[in-house]
Amino acid sequence: MTTPRDASYSQALEQGLTDPQEAAAYLEAVMELEDSAALLVALRHVANAHGMAETARRSNVGEKTLFKALSDKGNPTLDTITKVLHAVGLRLSVAPV
Repeated sequence: MTTPRDASYSQALEQGLTDPQEAAAYLEAVMELEDSAALLVALRHVANAHGMAETARRSNVGEKTLFKALSDKGNPTLDTITKVLHAVGLRLSVAPV
């Protein structure tokens, strides 16, 4: 990922997270932290990268519901997480530890 030197971190992060490979690696790395709050932030970053309104539309989740689920105090259901991941071209999987 090449970005201009003056691009902010959040802009560079959002650009990178539109790539499914980058987004998957990012989420996987965050999941290794075993920190649900960090995972929620990472999911929010990925959804923002794809546009929160577009992610809500593609996931068939109301925009307000999605914002609330991915907020700092959010507690998204597994169904919501799965829908958001599918909306951005990803899926949830399980692997041995």
